Amino acid sequence: MNTKPGINVAGLDFGWDVEKGKFLYEGEDAVLFWVSSAMKVFFDTIEEVSGEDATHVVLETTGFRQGLIVGEYFYNLKNVSVEEACELITNTYATAGWGLAKVKNFNWENKTFQLELKDDWEYKINVAQEKENGGNFLTAHYAGIFTGLFGENIAYKVKQYQIEGHENTIVEYFPSDSTITENIHEFARQKEAEQIRKLEELVEQKTNELQELVRTLSSPMIPVMEGIVVVPLLGKYDEKRSEELIDKVLEGVPKQRARYLLLDLTGLAQDITVHTAETIEKLGMAASLTGTKTVLVGISAELSMIMAKKNIQFSRFECFQSLEHGVYHALAESGKRIV
Repeated sequence: MNTKPGINVAGLDFGWDVEKGKFLYEGEDAVLFWVSSAMKVFFDTIEEVSGEDATHVVLETTGFRQGLIVGEYFYNLKNVSVEEACELITNTYATAGWGLAKVKNFNWENKTFQLELKDDWEYKINVAQEKENGGNFLTAHYAGIFTGLFGENIAYKVKQYQIEGHENTIVEYFPSDSTITENIHEFARQKEAEQIRKLEELVEQKTNELQELVRTLSSPMIPVMEGIVVVPLLGKYDEKRSEELIDKVLEGVPKQRARYLLLDLTGLAQDITVHTAETIEKLGMAASLTGTKTVLVGISAELSMIMAKKNIQFSRFECFQSLEHGVYHALAESGKRIV
């Protein structure tokens, strides 16, 4: 049994070394796959794992870079013109099962040409995948080939795809400053921008949810006895929280028929600001519009010192150290007492 058979087709050598499990194409290791089954699974898997957009970039970049190796190889061949290299390349790829490729309208001076592809392996895979649009591995691959052959970056534009119902795929090639590497970076920036946008949307959503939770939980109006309500002030108050609190007081005090509004300052942030102080004053004014008297409770010694240092004055309000004292005061003024 001959374990090292070989054959020459169109001037190209094919060989096998069965003992070593090798297939040789022009003396180099090569590999064979079934196009519509094994290669289809390969493409399907890449797209499944990476997504359609990423797969597009991966295949285009891989095709171009592989083509660049081929183009540089033919560029280094001695006594072979560019026109002859074009014919050698298309013959080489035809014998390798890459489909029929014809270079037309070649212009050496402008480095422009048109390529016609028919029944190439990528087209066959796309048919097996039941896709409506053609792939970009081979179109980018030939761009890489002629980039290596010309020593100048070559880009491409697909005029038509065979899979769209045409007789063949037609691609125009031309010099360009845009490179495949730039396409990769652009794709990465797009994905990064997309992730940032998603994170911003998530942050905004969570922020809105937290703000709604804060509005629900902070500064509730608590009726403690007839005619007496307590509103605890919690944390810090910005303009928005202040407005919401004042609206809540204006709406809630009449409903509760409250004669006394006890503002509990126990939960205020220790770094009390002038804005917070103004909020308290506005609350007192808002309550007075409904005939309700405001009493401040929960003023600790520490809070008193802070207010004194910042020259915050609440002389218009009755002030008490604890909520209990404030309640007793309101009862006493109402002519009531706890029995």
